Amino acid sequence: MPAYGIGLLQDVTLGPRMQAYLEALDDTLTPYGGRFLVHGGRNHVLEGEWEGQVILLEFPDFLRARQWYKSAEYQAIIAHRTAESRGVIMLCNGVSPGHVATDVLRVAAPG
Repeated sequence: MPAYGIGLLQDVTLGPRMQAYLEALDDTLTPYGGRFLVHGGRNHVLEGEWEGQVILLEFPDFLRARQWYKSAEYQAIIAHRTAESRGVIMLCNGVSPGHVATDVLRVAAPG
């Protein structure tokens, strides 16, 4: 089942450190099968408030997503991103094919 890396970044400065981060990022993703699904671009907020950029990465599974984030190559460039942005980075599991909204009720149901 696929897994996703989500970045919600604000106050992004495209200075020299962010440029170094972006120039190295693709090479950190490749060994783990990671790829971009969303990388910045226009957002249209429908509920709540958000001003920033959304980044969505897809990995073949959660194990490879974690391995990517913990890899020496990615850890070596994180400081470049955090020096020129702030935000939240998370990993999450995807769902199986055929998943429907009520599937979560079966998992959350007591007994």
